[in-house]
Amino acid sequence: MLPLFYQTHLRSTLNANQYILLNILVELLQGEKQVRIERLAANLPLPILFESRRRQLQRFLISPKLTISSVWLALINYLLTNYFSTNKQLTVVVDRTQWRELNLLMVSIIWQQRAIPLHWQFLPHKGKSSFTQQQALFNSVLPLLKDYKVTILGDREFCSVELGQWLENQGMTICLRLKCNEYIRRHQEFTQQLKQLGLKPGMSMFFAGVNVTKQLGFNQFNVACKWKRNYRKSQTKEGWFLLTNLPNTRAATTAYQQRSGIECMFKDCKSGGYNLEGCHAIEARLSTIVLLIAIAYTSAIIQGINIRTSKVERYICRPKDAGRIQRRHSNFWVGLYGQAWLNNLQLCIDWIGQWMRSNRNKQLYYQHAYKL
Repeated sequence: MLPLFYQTHLRSTLNANQYILLNILVELLQGEKQVRIERLAANLPLPILFESRRRQLQRFLISPKLTISSVWLALINYLLTNYFSTNKQLTVVVDRTQWRELNLLMVSIIWQQRAIPLHWQFLPHKGKSSFTQQQALFNSVLPLLKDYKVTILGDREFCSVELGQWLENQGMTICLRLKCNEYIRRHQEFTQQLKQLGLKPGMSMFFAGVNVTKQLGFNQFNVACKWKRNYRKSQTKEGWFLLTNLPNTRAATTAYQQRSGIECMFKDCKSGGYNLEGCHAIEARLSTIVLLIAIAYTSAIIQGINIRTSKVERYICRPKDAGRIQRRHSNFWVGLYGQAWLNNLQLCIDWIGQWMRSNRNKQLYYQHAYKL
């Protein structure tokens, strides 16, 4: 079920049929974990012919009301207001993912080790995004972030001096990963390539106020270098070179480690959750499908948080392994499969009632489960 604010906003934005269909589709996404139009049409519980259901979906997915600006930005603003304190640092990640002919550029915010989409756009070409495209995407989300202290993370595709300087001018903290073939120049020393600095496993370096090369000249930044030490079977192939305005290596590497949250989100949206890569819809419909996934994804996370807050997580999963500090499952996983468990509970309510009556000595435990 969608959070209450989601329902209120969507009901005011969409017409009655669109609102009903969106709720049904989100339930299908959570249950089927599949975004292919044929599969959704096959499971859509409307009393009409299959071909009519498929056409209904196709028309719905190109509705002009289902846009990021009209639907998603208000929901993101609600999440920021209710779950992110203005006195805490926000971590924002820019990344790009590509499958088949599709190329998606996205800006996300890290929330409890997962990324939440803020804004996205499909690129009209394969390969890397340009500074102009990156700047336009950031301009779409900067109004949402104006009351927060923000750290921007990006991998080597986004580590241009031009982008770094522009983000710094917007008042952002940056931590962008440099390619090892980039050059730096320290004061009166010769220009030196990063891979020639002698960084090895277990080592770290920090260069404050160095000139970082660019085709048209130099700009000054800090450069943090870190190569994680090898430990037993855990070995990293290369170190990190980070373009940053953070004050030391520890702060830069601690911040950059959070970038893995967007990789987890992409996995959740693809093979680990909604199987986005299996969808063959045209771009106009696919953009709405990504919007539906964002709504379903954040709803599952909120559901997971509520389940854990209510101390009933053990009904959904095994929270921890013995001897491990970290939980076995994310809030997204707990919310997604918690909703599936509740749906199955309702689906089999008659059989469950018979089973409960045959085990009357367990009635108290059953009542705890129904509090969900």
